[in-house]
Amino acid sequence: MGKQFASVADLDQKQISFSQLAEGVYAYTAEGDPNTGIIIGDDSVMVIDTQATPTMAEDVIRRIREVTDLPIKHVVMSHYHAVRVLGASAYQPQNIYASRHTYDLIVERGQQDFESELGRFPRLFADASSIPGLTWPNIVFERELTVFMGQREVRIMHLGKGHTKGDTVVWLPKEKILFSGDQVEYGATPYTGDAYHEEWPNTLDKIAALQPEKLVPGRGEALVTAEQCLAAIHGTRDFLAQMYGNVKACRAAGMDLAATYANTYQLLQPQFGHWVIFEHCLPFDVTRCYDEAGDYPDPRIWTAERDNQMWHSLQAVVSQ
Repeated sequence: MGKQFASVADLDQKQISFSQLAEGVYAYTAEGDPNTGIIIGDDSVMVIDTQATPTMAEDVIRRIREVTDLPIKHVVMSHYHAVRVLGASAYQPQNIYASRHTYDLIVERGQQDFESELGRFPRLFADASSIPGLTWPNIVFERELTVFMGQREVRIMHLGKGHTKGDTVVWLPKEKILFSGDQVEYGATPYTGDAYHEEWPNTLDKIAALQPEKLVPGRGEALVTAEQCLAAIHGTRDFLAQMYGNVKACRAAGMDLAATYANTYQLLQPQFGHWVIFEHCLPFDVTRCYDEAGDYPDPRIWTAERDNQMWHSLQAVVSQ
């Protein structure tokens, strides 16, 4: 019997942690599920990535209410993927922030992405019927903006393309705490189906140059030392370099996508196969690498139909 598609078989609930990183700064993590960040200012609360549905967001709100009664006025989209942002309505924020490129992605492929991800991660879309529609930002920025929550300074920055073309990080310069979104992962396989592998390393250089002392990755536990932060950045970079370099070499040697996938899987599995969602991500990742090394500098739109056809065809070559 073949493997079940993507994360369809992942039905076990994860242990949630709500950890304090500094006064008024928290990380909501769940054993490799998508993370949410919380920043409490003098007058309001900011949430970075909202969870996938309003029903799931209610658990974040419950934990916020255990530590503050201040209104949740701000939501930041670290990028556009449905699993990150479709819970936004539960917070009833005044402002939803996104980069210009993220806004463009919602216009271009928002509904297709929702349908695609819903099929890949059923557990992460608990009560999908509670989603009122796509999440649209009302504040769109080009490169950087600063929000003052009373005396607390928060910088929202698009440092470059990587996981998507619109990735945004949230930086607390005084506390040296970074919320990286999926630009950086820790113990979790980077999903690169919408990525720019040629540019991502340069963006990671800019992240490292901030010299974060604490970091909330897109997936994985919150990191609380500068050494852990660098380890996560370097681990993400190592995975990307090995994968994309190998795919480019395979394609240059005339190998088709299936053969390239089998070769790349064999290379990466011993070192990274234990990372969360490795089996889920790798078919999407290698397909995007193969496209980018060829005729598609920009990612093609994933649909539920394309997902299934591609994923099962590639898994078949490593399951024989």
